[in-house]
Amino acid sequence: MTLIGAGVPRPDAADKVRGEARFVDDLAFPGMLHARVIRSPIPHGRILRVDLSRVATHPRVHCTVTPDDVPGENVVHVIYDDQPALASDVVRYVGEPVALLAAEDRESAREAETLARVDYEALPAVSDPLEALRPGAPVVAVPAAAEGRDESPNLFNRMRLVKGDVKRGFAEADVIVEGEYRTGYQEHAYLETQGAIAVPEEQGAITIYGSLQCPFYVQGAVAKVLGLPLAKVRVVQTATGGAFGGKEDVPSQVASLAALLAWKARRAVKLVYDREEDVLTTSKRHPSVVRYKSGAKKDGTLTAIEVDFVYNAGAYQTLSSAVLWRGLLTAAGPYRVPNVGIDGRSVATHTVPNGAFRGFGSPQVIFAHESQMDSLAERLGMDRLEIRRRNALRVGDETACGQKLKESVGVLETIERARELSRWEDRLRAVAAFNASHPHRRRGVGVSSVLYGVGLGAKSPFLDKAGAYLKLEADGSVTLAVGTVEMGQGLTAALSQIACDALGIRIDRLQLTPVDTTRVPDSGPTVASRGTLMSGLAVLDAVKKLRARILDASNGLGIPEEEIPARLNEIARSFFLRNLDPAVEGWAHAEPVDWDPETGLGNPYFVYSYATHVAEVEVDLTTGEISLEDCVAVHDSGKILNQGTASGQVEGGIVQGLGFAVTEEIAEKDGRLKVKGFTTYRIPTIRDAPPSPTVEFVEALYSPGPFGAKGLGEVPLMAAHAAIARAIAHAIGKAVSAYPLSPERVRQALAS
Repeated sequence: MTLIGAGVPRPDAADKVRGEARFVDDLAFPGMLHARVIRSPIPHGRILRVDLSRVATHPRVHCTVTPDDVPGENVVHVIYDDQPALASDVVRYVGEPVALLAAEDRESAREAETLARVDYEALPAVSDPLEALRPGAPVVAVPAAAEGRDESPNLFNRMRLVKGDVKRGFAEADVIVEGEYRTGYQEHAYLETQGAIAVPEEQGAITIYGSLQCPFYVQGAVAKVLGLPLAKVRVVQTATGGAFGGKEDVPSQVASLAALLAWKARRAVKLVYDREEDVLTTSKRHPSVVRYKSGAKKDGTLTAIEVDFVYNAGAYQTLSSAVLWRGLLTAAGPYRVPNVGIDGRSVATHTVPNGAFRGFGSPQVIFAHESQMDSLAERLGMDRLEIRRRNALRVGDETACGQKLKESVGVLETIERARELSRWEDRLRAVAAFNASHPHRRRGVGVSSVLYGVGLGAKSPFLDKAGAYLKLEADGSVTLAVGTVEMGQGLTAALSQIACDALGIRIDRLQLTPVDTTRVPDSGPTVASRGTLMSGLAVLDAVKKLRARILDASNGLGIPEEEIPARLNEIARSFFLRNLDPAVEGWAHAEPVDWDPETGLGNPYFVYSYATHVAEVEVDLTTGEISLEDCVAVHDSGKILNQGTASGQVEGGIVQGLGFAVTEEIAEKDGRLKVKGFTTYRIPTIRDAPPSPTVEFVEALYSPGPFGAKGLGEVPLMAAHAAIARAIAHAIGKAVSAYPLSPERVRQALAS
């Protein structure tokens, strides 16, 4: 295992550093047109008239598209078919697409967009999810998408988890604490905005080139809107400049709009959003309200929790039911809790639809459960790390949903190692000394422990699969294709290491091709920290099949098995000369899972990843400004295949978590988002990042995983934001219950 665990450079790194990687806006096709989307300026209204006559007479405009031009179903399929590709009767959020145009150049397309005339009858709107649940609130939800209409017409989903007897659990508690916690929108802030190119092909087919993370989602959505069989729709992922979940659901809409124009024009059409359009009209992290009650005995042992949380889904479902489900299963944290009652709801409002974001519904409830653990520790006079250690899940324990953990449970190790690496007791004393000698500044230390169910789980087990295509070339080099995508997380490096290590070849002898839906079968989405695990297993399955053929060929040549790696080019040549099949397909699917939607109990995930972060912050008591001074991050993601990319994931997650907790805010009023780009949306910069975070992996191996690997990508953000928030609370000696913890909000807390 010479490559597994090594810091192998990413195969895509050099091209990206040199500016040679080809992103979607770098591509051009003969006769290509440029698209613009005509969007609703109001949050809710009836469409009275769409007049595109002036648009059509623009000398550079080639065609326009309205709902009447849709050849298939006027819908963007994600989970539900509630969201139209183009609104035909009613608009439900600011920025909803109403019509399309394609022009010969981008500037002409922008000019022509201003010539459209759309008349609306404004209707009452609601943007607050709690208001939307009240009787008499304006109705948002499309009937086909709302599962809880007997309770409220705007209730998209309601999910419950009940284990044990919550009333008895609280009766047994010596201490009970309650809190309400709120989080707002978080913008993905990927460097490359949304974009797709649709190219009509021969025999009535179409190809989509796009910046995306779920090519098979896009294939299905385009096939539906054009009324085509899947075999007629090809999707190719271009180099993707960041995603973080924002290119899971939204590219299905972007590609569908481009495809509609290309289908009508019979020419290639490029649709690339500018930054303001991207920020105002694409999905965000769901704003939340979480009410949490926790009970514990005098020794810190948890006896019960009761949680009620509401997520603002926006105008359409997109992925909200899946986001809500993960929040439900994460709300108890990585702790043993015998009595659990959790109630989660996703609610329709007249705001931009919210969707996937790194952590996928878990960061909101993590803020709550880690705040509650600190409140319990304070009431009990107990060390904050100690209360987590006493309640941490171990092998043989049951999770909040009753799942018995059989292996790969490293959360206790992450807590203990975080204590050692952070020098916890010494750090607390040093912070106290600093605070005593600095009247206008305060330092604080926070901790957060989390668990994350790897993969898509029992909510959608039919998507937890992956394919791989492996071909031995005539010179002994190897071509590999997979169905999961590289979007900055380092997947190409990990999969190349798996394939080359298993085949015994140098990494420069393998080429990983761009993801193309015609090369491999539907491999599910690149989400849920499943890429390395699922595609890694598919690659190993392919390698097993190819090695068997190579061994047969080497036996025929009289080449001993131990000499195969050194003589692979000779063996490959024999494949070519003897007409042997040099190509194989690998396949993997997740372990069985089950879950009861009535009780919320079962085995929703086949394995979990864990982490503990310790953060130290400094707060200026005069201005409320916060600086992240240090962070210690300890993760259990099973075997770490590439130390460099894994450490980079953690460091990036720390900064993104800092943004969620402290700097990133989108004000909203009457359904309108008050932000236009990165000048008014403050993402952390290099100056805000901790100078040298400590990152370590404890590697509790998962036996079915590739070399024991699990998943890492989402967990760093999940652990980072709550540790930072708890450090701020420790520094100012005040409760913090709403994100972001901006200077203004910190000053308010200090003054309260």
